[in-house]
Amino acid sequence: MEDLVADPPPNVIIIFTDDQGYGDVGVHGAVGFETPNLDNLAADGMELTDFYVAPVCTPSRAQLMTGRYAHRMGLGHRVLFPFSDGGLPDEEWTMAEAMQAAGYRTGMMGKWHLGHKEQFHPMRHGFDEFYGVPYSNDMNRHYYKHLDFQSPPLPLYRNEEVIQEDPTQALLTMNYTFEAREFIRRNKDRPFFLYLAHNMPHQPIAASSKFSGHSELGLYGDVIEEIDWSVGSVMQMVDDLGLAENTIIIFTSDNGPWRAKSSGGLRGKKGSTWEGGMRVPCFVRWPGVIPAGSSSDEMTTSMDLLPTLAAWTRSPAQNPNVESAVALFDHLDGDDIRPLLTATGHLNTDNRVLYYYRDNKLQAVRQGRWKLHVNRPEWNKLDPKPSAWLFDMRNDRNETTDVAADHPEVVAALLALIGKAR
Repeated sequence: MEDLVADPPPNVIIIFTDDQGYGDVGVHGAVGFETPNLDNLAADGMELTDFYVAPVCTPSRAQLMTGRYAHRMGLGHRVLFPFSDGGLPDEEWTMAEAMQAAGYRTGMMGKWHLGHKEQFHPMRHGFDEFYGVPYSNDMNRHYYKHLDFQSPPLPLYRNEEVIQEDPTQALLTMNYTFEAREFIRRNKDRPFFLYLAHNMPHQPIAASSKFSGHSELGLYGDVIEEIDWSVGSVMQMVDDLGLAENTIIIFTSDNGPWRAKSSGGLRGKKGSTWEGGMRVPCFVRWPGVIPAGSSSDEMTTSMDLLPTLAAWTRSPAQNPNVESAVALFDHLDGDDIRPLLTATGHLNTDNRVLYYYRDNKLQAVRQGRWKLHVNRPEWNKLDPKPSAWLFDMRNDRNETTDVAADHPEVVAALLALIGKAR
C-alpha cells in the first residue's frame, strides 16, 4: 500500500466517549439535544456505520489500545475496579507505543481504565503525558459490600502525580478539553498523538454550568451537548493552528449506552452482545485524504485503528514479541483499513469475522451480512431452548427476526468459525 503512505506523517486525535450510544448524535436522529459539531465531523469525513467495540469499558479500551481481543490479555471479564490487581500487561504493544516509535509526542486526557496500579499507568504504556482518572467516575468512594472494600476518592492525575481527589465531575469534560487543546498547541510543530477519553455520559452524569439546563431533554442531553462542544473546540484548535490538512480526527464511543433510548433503535444496550451494546457511532476526518461526506457500511472495529494508524504514521515494529512490521500485523486481530477510509478499495467484508465476547464468553459471530448468536442469557427462559439465532444484518440490523431455519448452511459455516475461535 505504498500509494497510501502519508508525507509528512499525520497527527492523530482519537476522541473516545463513555457509554454514548449509536443514537446519541444528530445524524442518527437524536431527539431532545443537538450535536452540530459531531454532525459537521461526519460531513467533513467518513462515517463508519457498522463500527464495533467491546460491550463494556475495560475490554473496549484494551482492544482500542492493542488491536487485539481483550480476552487474549486477561481483560475480557467485565471491568477493572479500585480493588483489582490486574491491568494491561507489559508485553502488549499499545497504540501510544506505536506512535512513540514513529517519533510522535503522545498525550492522554481522560479515563484510562486499564489498571490503576503503578505498573499499569498510561505513562508506562506509551504516553508522554497524562491528565485524567484511572477508572470510572462511579467508582468514587464506592463501597463494595461483597468484598467489604471501601474505594478511595477518585484520584485525578497529572502525569504520575495525584493532583486532586474527588474532582468536580461537572467540570471533567471541560477540563479534559482545555488540557487537550493545550497539548495540541504545545505540539503543533511536531507529530503528535492525542487520546481524549471522556468520562461522560457514563453515570453519574454531570455537566458544567455553561451547559446545565441547555437541552430540551434535560441533564443527559446537556452532557451530550457538552461533549459535542468539546469535539468542536478540539477541531477548532486544529483548524486555527493550520493543522487540519495533516490531522486525522476519529470520534467514537467505548460501548453502547446505559440509556435505552440512546441505542438508535438497535436492540440491546451497554453490556450486551446485541448490536446496541457493541455498534457505536464512528466518524473519521482527514481533509484531502478521506472523502468528505462519505460513509461505509463495511464491518470495521476499534481493533482496526492500531494497524491502520501504525501504517499511516510509519511506525516501526517495536513489540519484542514480533520481528517485523508484517509479523506485527499478523499478531493483531484488527486490519489495516486505509483502502476503505480513502475510498480506494474494500475490505473483503465477506471474509472478515467479528467475535462478540461478553465476560470472556463467546456469544455471537458476524461474517458479512450474517450474525449468529450461540449463547444468550434469555434462552434459559425459553422452552425449548434454542441452539442458535441467525440475523441478517443487511435487512434486519435491529435483530428482530431469527432466520436460522431458512439458512442452515449459513448457521453451519458460522458454527465452524466459532469452533475454530474457541
